[in-house]
Amino acid sequence: MLPTQIKPDFSWSEVDTVLLDMDGTLLDKYFDDHFWEEYVPKIFAERNNLSEQEARKELLKRYQNVENTLQWTDLDYWSEQLGLDIPELKCKVDHLIQVHPYVTDFLDYIKRIGKTVHLVTNAHSKTLDIKLRKTALGPYFDRIVCAEEIGYAKEQVEFWSQLEAVLQFEKSRTLLADDTAKVLHSAKRYNMGFLLFVARPSSRIPLKYSTDFPSIVTFNELIP
Repeated sequence: MLPTQIKPDFSWSEVDTVLLDMDGTLLDKYFDDHFWEEYVPKIFAERNNLSEQEARKELLKRYQNVENTLQWTDLDYWSEQLGLDIPELKCKVDHLIQVHPYVTDFLDYIKRIGKTVHLVTNAHSKTLDIKLRKTALGPYFDRIVCAEEIGYAKEQVEFWSQLEAVLQFEKSRTLLADDTAKVLHSAKRYNMGFLLFVARPSSRIPLKYSTDFPSIVTFNELIP
């Protein structure tokens, strides 16, 4: 049974700074799911004389070993581990990179009402470059911060105190939107002011509201 939506309940007058995740939040996570779960196993199988099922099983085990760490999103790490040029492979399927509906409308709105907005992502800088070239979202942000710059993944509470030192925001007046519950729980432990869960990170999966955080499906829900 689908959890009931906890609707956002805040006023924009309470918010000075907006922190936005990238994959699954602003961008359709179908690209990432397809890339890591289907495309990379296919290429890995071809290069190592394995069936795709065998390759998928082997890669899933490797993924899980570094989940929620900086290595998970480090393209150089995976290129070395798998013997594949991961950035090159991403470029071969970059036609699948899509911006979620109403994202640019929302970014236009929050800039118009004078909010500071930062893109804050676990994505590797090489992934970021590929996606910003494809989507042209970069100019909307006052600052773009990758977890590798901070030295912690967003799932680690230390990330947020380090980010605060870099960006100089007032956490009680900051809103974070993310599609990963572990990230939101980490930010909650840090006492971030406002937390929002994106309930449909991929267009190919059913929406699922959070039982712990206010949820949105698309960002037009935040535009009065």
